[in-house]
Amino acid sequence: MLLLNGPNLGVLGRREPEIYGTDTLADIEAAVTEEVRAQGWEVLSVQHDGEGDLVGAIHRHGESTVGAIVNPGALMMAGWSLRDALASHALPWVEVHLSNVWAREQFRHESVIARWRAGS
Repeated sequence: MLLLNGPNLGVLGRREPEIYGTDTLADIEAAVTEEVRAQGWEVLSVQHDGEGDLVGAIHRHGESTVGAIVNPGALMMAGWSLRDALASHALPWVEVHLSNVWAREQFRHESVIARWRAGS
């Protein structure tokens, strides 16, 4: 299972804890690892602040994983190359966020990542 985390998620735990909580990325990775281990899967965790690095990770690991959990961070609003990389692989994946983005600022209400998954 590919666990893909985008920009600024490497500083979880100290980044705006009133919004994102106090769990670190390592805490989240451990929780996901424990959860998917029950399915017999291993987790490959990748976090980059640059979109190109995330795209490269998808191309490198997209064919060798059972799926992906993707927290694109701010790339949900502008990550067109990330969107295209996810679309280019048949692996199942899910987009997740740590906060309720639809209860926050208007500019966070539409994900370019999710758009293609909905048949658009």
